[in-house]
Amino acid sequence: MQKLQWEKSWDKAVATQDREQIELIFLKTKDLMIEDILFTPIREAINYKKEFLVTVLVHNFTDQKLIFDQTRLVYAIGNEIKARHLFTLTMLIIPPKASMPWTFIFPEGSYIAAGFLENGRLQIHSI
Repeated sequence: MQKLQWEKSWDKAVATQDREQIELIFLKTKDLMIEDILFTPIREAINYKKEFLVTVLVHNFTDQKLIFDQTRLVYAIGNEIKARHLFTLTMLIIPPKASMPWTFIFPEGSYIAAGFLENGRLQIHSI
């Protein structure tokens, strides 16, 4: 059975309204019949450093822990890749059958800023 987990800093800092939104997204998506990794979108934004922020609920539906060590993620809208970056996140370890919210930060230069960066999908991209 899939369970929702919070990374320590998120658990302390997330606003009540955001927590409720994430819990609702989890309830709507936790019973999907897949055996893979799924990134359910929460929000996208560009911050003051011109970094592209993609906040998702990462579902690890597999039987193995999920570690981001030199993991290439892409953000695509339709068939067009808008962002790509190699992530090593030592603090992000998602146990088997667990879901965790996370914001992936694409540095300036790793995304195409033309047009809207909304309603896309985040996915692991094999090299």
